[in-house]
Amino acid sequence: MIRMGLAALLVAYAPGALLFRTPLGARPRRADLPAEERVFWYVVLSAGLSLAIAIALAWLGRYRFDRLLIANGTVCAATLILVRGRLRFRGTSRRPTWTVVLPIALVALGIWRFFPTSEYIIGGKDPGTYVNEGIQIAQRGALVIHDPVVAAVPEDARPLFFPPYLYQPYDSLRFMGFFVEHVRDGEVVGQLPHLFPASIAVGYGLNGLTGARDAVAVWALLGLVAVYVFAARLLGPIPAFAAAALLALHVIQVWFARYPNSEVTLQALLFATLLAYSRAHEDGDGFFAPIAGLLAALLIFARLDGVMVVAALAGVAVLSWIAAGTRPRASFVLTMGAGTLAGLLYLKGPLHSYAETPTNWVRGLAEVPGLIALASAAVIAALVVLVVLRRRAPAALRTALPIAIAAVLLAAAGYAWFLRAPGGRLTDYDAYALRTFTNFYLFPVGLVATLAGVLLVARQSFWRAPAFVVVFAGFALSFFYKIHVVPEHFWMARRFLPIILPGAFVFMAAAALGPAIGASVRGERARLAAGAVLLLWLGSRYAAAAAPILPHVEYAGVIPYLERLASEIGDRDLVIVESRDSNADTHVFAVPLAYIYARNVLVLVSPKPDKRRLEAFIAEAHRTYDHVLFVGGGGTDLLSRHIIPRAIDDGRVEVPEWASTPWNVYPAGPRRKDFNYSLYELTVGEAQGGAFDLDVGDRDDLYVVRFFAKESSEGRSIRWTGPTSFISVPGLSGQEREVVLTMHDGGRPASAPPARVTVRFDGVVIGTIDVGSGFRDYRLAIPAELVERAAAKADPAQLTLESTTWVPRDVIGGTDDRTLGVMLDRVQVH
Repeated sequence: MIRMGLAALLVAYAPGALLFRTPLGARPRRADLPAEERVFWYVVLSAGLSLAIAIALAWLGRYRFDRLLIANGTVCAATLILVRGRLRFRGTSRRPTWTVVLPIALVALGIWRFFPTSEYIIGGKDPGTYVNEGIQIAQRGALVIHDPVVAAVPEDARPLFFPPYLYQPYDSLRFMGFFVEHVRDGEVVGQLPHLFPASIAVGYGLNGLTGARDAVAVWALLGLVAVYVFAARLLGPIPAFAAAALLALHVIQVWFARYPNSEVTLQALLFATLLAYSRAHEDGDGFFAPIAGLLAALLIFARLDGVMVVAALAGVAVLSWIAAGTRPRASFVLTMGAGTLAGLLYLKGPLHSYAETPTNWVRGLAEVPGLIALASAAVIAALVVLVVLRRRAPAALRTALPIAIAAVLLAAAGYAWFLRAPGGRLTDYDAYALRTFTNFYLFPVGLVATLAGVLLVARQSFWRAPAFVVVFAGFALSFFYKIHVVPEHFWMARRFLPIILPGAFVFMAAAALGPAIGASVRGERARLAAGAVLLLWLGSRYAAAAAPILPHVEYAGVIPYLERLASEIGDRDLVIVESRDSNADTHVFAVPLAYIYARNVLVLVSPKPDKRRLEAFIAEAHRTYDHVLFVGGGGTDLLSRHIIPRAIDDGRVEVPEWASTPWNVYPAGPRRKDFNYSLYELTVGEAQGGAFDLDVGDRDDLYVVRFFAKESSEGRSIRWTGPTSFISVPGLSGQEREVVLTMHDGGRPASAPPARVTVRFDGVVIGTIDVGSGFRDYRLAIPAELVERAAAKADPAQLTLESTTWVPRDVIGGTDDRTLGVMLDRVQVH
């Protein structure tokens, strides 16, 4: 514990504290900052330095946690040597006041609401990719990792596991979110930006898997404080505390503070960047100019949205120079330019696929005849107009420009709310983005307060923080024009989290509690009282919306489950995991098994792999590995007369998962997510023929395809069939003459179609069964010639069950949206 505490100080406090105190720039001005902001900068500077070093080391393939500590220690030592002890403010620093309790209260509130974090370490979606990317940086020390399991796959067997990939220069897909650059060399790179994963690597170095999981909550806490210190400079401590407290109470901040994502990283660093820019250019402290530039460039390594921030800051620098006479500091321009160049090289290199979509979009715009020339002419004309206005009416320009920006935002909001409708290429979830965001997350009165705050800040405070208003406007116009979110899970609409949501709360606080000019004392008191009531009411609504998720931990229990599975796999075993296209979710185990628990893992491309190629690969793999294992949950057809399975284990766990919903429906609550698997050892030999007897739902994964997950009913293990389900029947002798299916209609209601199953044997219909209530045996004869022909093949015979189906959600209500056939308990062929 002591070691972890000392390491945390060296990573997240000491370097920034020393650098902040160096006698560079206007140090007395920094000393006069509020004590809470000075501590904030200690943490931000240390975190920025640590992550920049971590990414640089990983880019070179040299990251290790102890090397990061050595690098930070070297920075601290060098600073002490160079400044020769001149680090004390010598009585010039502002003493702490009562306001220090405000960020402390925010951190305490965040700790209560943001922990414990989710156990989302599985693959398949972005959260698991972030976690596994970070732990791979910690374990292997590189952005582009060498994966010996990939390199060891013989060329003839590669099509089994590595499909050709669309984007160049990648050869294939390793796991969802992980791309193979060169199969022969085993070079693999994660395809989400590495700043947040780098912080996960640091957390892993501090406290193992728990530290890695908690990295997201630490970023969310820093985000609360960042919003507070920025807003305190703009509005004062009380409105700033109100804005940050609303953010801490809000359901989306709480959810994503526990759920791995890079938006909370962008939130914290973006508000720090905006504060540094304002301190450098509006407050005249040159110390913050290079910090603003470096932090802005660092955002590119967090999300592609960081490029928007850099562009917006560049635009603000030009506007401020023309309209207000504030020259951009050279140190800001140079550091942001150099850092942006490094970021673009990073996007062009390891993150090529991640940047492919926006790159193609830009290319598409460039191909529109005359568009670039027209846009360039418009920009030049706008600059000329601004320069002319600056010369002829500088005061009017300084006043009119903020109002014009606010007017654009208000007009866009009015259009989006009252006029925008789907049609043509405009989807409904894009057309109604502002309305949906408001109704679910901001509430209409909150939107009105936000827009009032925009107008108030534009009139009174714009030139104290022009970058904030412009960046907020840019993100809002972009997001609500095209939300860029697949409308399947409304929680995933998180692109508003970095600045739109917290920025809205800052504007609300400005309207409700911020300083007003020209108001009478009585009018000002009435406004403040009404504003306080409004914010308290909104806060209570936000807290009530978030209450259901406070006790929820996404995928709680999956880590012990995976640890148990990993313990059954030896270091010299090879694990083949079923395809992503199978009917189960077992493939999501492959990523943590390989990249957290260091097991040798391959994922099949197809649920129906080439049997001859697979037989040859298993035989070859036994020369390299002690055992060849298979993990599946049902849905892989890989058996043949020569591939012999031996069941080792069967597992099932239920974990909580918040329900996915359509884009315009608020998520209802948690449901139980079933993860089932069976573990087999695969060998190559000659299978013995004989009668076939399969207990469906019990270690049946290699025999069933297109069935639903294992369940229990009336004390039996069962699976539901789908519209078309398949059963592999290996090892027939040729003497079998009958199929016996033990089935149940599953309590199908009278309003659903009757339960009827058509059965095919190797594609030939052998009968149709009307399935009744209760488990019964249904017998069908098999023509002798069909069985004899099947027994002569190397591959198993196949039973096909074509069922009439029903969807419980549509018939009886609830959330079960499966397309169900019948319950199947046993299959016998004799």
